[in-house]
Amino acid sequence: MTTTHTEHKPTQVTGHTRTSGDVLFSIVNYSFFILLAVLCAYPFYYLIINSVSANDLSALGDVRLFPQGFHLSNFEQVFHLQGLPMAAAVSLARTVIGTTATVLASAFLGFMFTQERMWARRFWYRFVVITMYFSAGLIPLFIIMKNLGLTNNFWVYVLPFVVQPFFIVLVKTYVEGMPRELQEAAEVDGASVLRVFFMIYLPNMTPILATVAIFAAVTQWNSFQDTLIYVTDQSLYTLQYLLYMFINQANSLAQAAQNAGGNLGALADAASTQTPTSIRMTVSVLVVLPIIFIYPLFQRFFVKGIMLGAVKG
Repeated sequence: MTTTHTEHKPTQVTGHTRTSGDVLFSIVNYSFFILLAVLCAYPFYYLIINSVSANDLSALGDVRLFPQGFHLSNFEQVFHLQGLPMAAAVSLARTVIGTTATVLASAFLGFMFTQERMWARRFWYRFVVITMYFSAGLIPLFIIMKNLGLTNNFWVYVLPFVVQPFFIVLVKTYVEGMPRELQEAAEVDGASVLRVFFMIYLPNMTPILATVAIFAAVTQWNSFQDTLIYVTDQSLYTLQYLLYMFINQANSLAQAAQNAGGNLGALADAASTQTPTSIRMTVSVLVVLPIIFIYPLFQRFFVKGIMLGAVKG
């Protein structure tokens, strides 16, 4: 008796057929987000094209889509405004130092709050988090800064921002999602808590630390209110505070730039002569461009870090 073996071939699963509704949804979805992206990007584009266009046309509001009368003399003349180079250096220094300190403090505290051996761990964690919801107010804060000797001091830009509860919560949640066996294996080999942090956990925190770095750097770079409240020494003015002053004093600064430009042998025609509008546009571009260029470098870490750090498990 002969037995016939039938060869069974795997059943092929056909892909989902797109319906007209799916196509319509995709078109509407892409159109909406493209429009939203254009609306978000246009203000920056508007600043840039007006900063490199003829100043007389820019002052009249005639530059909307494309540069007209292209020139770069605005940037050359603006850099001669008093205090601008020093302010740029102060802003850069506070951003680099402040961001580094905030990232390291957030990483270490976020890690320590996951260690059960830490004395009164739950109390200290709640003590830090509660500061997200309560503040002493402006006047008590100013008195504290003055008594600590931080008024008219560069460190007023750094020290108050080192411990940020929101960042600590993100890092803590991220650390809790990492394999505990890594620490246990290191401790079996005799590693201390600090060695475990610096050698095991810190190198594996790149996504969440990049996210914290973005938030901290943008906050540091854009901050000007602390200068307004705590600083009267002009050598400690930040670029953003000067922008605030320039916007409020654009007319007098335009005249000063015209005088400086004349002394430097710059063109004195209407197209290149500084106006209040050109002052505002050019300085705004100088303030915004660093963030525009730096942010894409961290973009690939941002989404991953914020998702893993915000949701446990």
